[in-house]
Amino acid sequence: MKLLAALALAAAPALAQPAAKPFTLSSRSFRDGELLKRRYAGNNPASKNCVGENVSPALSWSNTPPGATSLVLLVGDPEGREGAGVNHFVAYGVRPELGGFKEGALSQPGPDYVGGKSTMALGYYMGPCPPAGVTPHHYTFLLFATDLAPDALPAGLAREEVVERIKGHVKGVSGLVGRFVKPNP
Repeated sequence: MKLLAALALAAAPALAQPAAKPFTLSSRSFRDGELLKRRYAGNNPASKNCVGENVSPALSWSNTPPGATSLVLLVGDPEGREGAGVNHFVAYGVRPELGGFKEGALSQPGPDYVGGKSTMALGYYMGPCPPAGVTPHHYTFLLFATDLAPDALPAGLAREEVVERIKGHVKGVSGLVGRFVKPNP
């Protein structure tokens, strides 16, 4: 009985410790599941569907998992191209200690990330450009914490290439969804 009591007391501090806080991705620009403002939509005069200002939303993360040395950010629209999907942004080599990106910081190439290749063949953020009158598309912002060095992946990789190369290196994933619908003219 004394042995059982001693084991219970020894285990008590371990049991009383709170669980690690979850790895989270958030935005001051929109809440998870909320409609994105027009300013975050793509801007391309050659496309009647790109009616925004192409300002990337502010993003921040917290509680990066132990052992993570770089982050990967993927932004996609699974409903785009009639369900084939559209990759709006592929970035990697992000240093976890950065803590986030200010609004507009991803709308052009920058020093704080390595640009991959979106469906539009861009290495920076291109916002939503859905056709008018359809139900809101879901824009998924996925942030992967990896144990890869920030310079481990070359520039210009497509989403599928990045996903393949980070297999076995992911320490945690967090996500956020913004919705957008182009107003009817």
